[in-house]
Amino acid sequence: MAETHVLFVEDDDVIREATQLALERDGFTVTAMPDGLAGLEAFRANRPDIALLDVMVPGLDGVSLCRRIRDESTVPVIMLSARADSIDVVLGLEAGADDYVTKPFDGAVLVARIRAVLRRFGHASGPNGIRPAAGDADDPVEAVLRFGDLEVDTEGMEVRKGGENVALTPTEMRLLLEFSNAPGTVLSRDRLLERVWDYGWGGDTRVVDVHVQRLRGKIGQDRIETVRGFGYKLRG
Repeated sequence: MAETHVLFVEDDDVIREATQLALERDGFTVTAMPDGLAGLEAFRANRPDIALLDVMVPGLDGVSLCRRIRDESTVPVIMLSARADSIDVVLGLEAGADDYVTKPFDGAVLVARIRAVLRRFGHASGPNGIRPAAGDADDPVEAVLRFGDLEVDTEGMEVRKGGENVALTPTEMRLLLEFSNAPGTVLSRDRLLERVWDYGWGGDTRVVDVHVQRLRGKIGQDRIETVRGFGYKLRG
């Protein structure tokens, strides 16, 4: 199997070199760039499997670079931010990032987060990088779920609203599948973190909140209801 190719954009020479070595020791192929413009060129030239983008890089900042990548690809993106409470975290997620890691980070933690994202996306998977749920051939499940004018094709991994295709990132698709499998049921942020982000230990619920907002913007603001103090539910 080919090694996973990581694009790593970081302007600090020490962090960039040390992280590249750590990732390569864990079996990743790494293209490391010192600024956003070089990172964008490397992304277009190499089409990596995942991108690690520091928020504060020169030339083209990490958030803007994430937007550029998201305009062209659904490749997973992890943002690196120096402060957990920084508005940059939310801006990165709103730009299309799938997750973030706070600096300074432990190399093992970073590798674990990368592998968690890659598990969610999968390499031997269907459209949008998501492996369809296996079913019994003698007991077929309903392939297309309908919620008003919203259609979720669970086999083709496609979403249509009013008959028009809706482009979702793999993380957004996984989030919608969780809601679609339990319409009308309130799903807590912790459950969504565990099921969609593979965070069995819990994590920052801002990741969930921003992705729900992004999903609402694509499938309709009223389709996912906030149940204050508990979580979210999909309106059937």
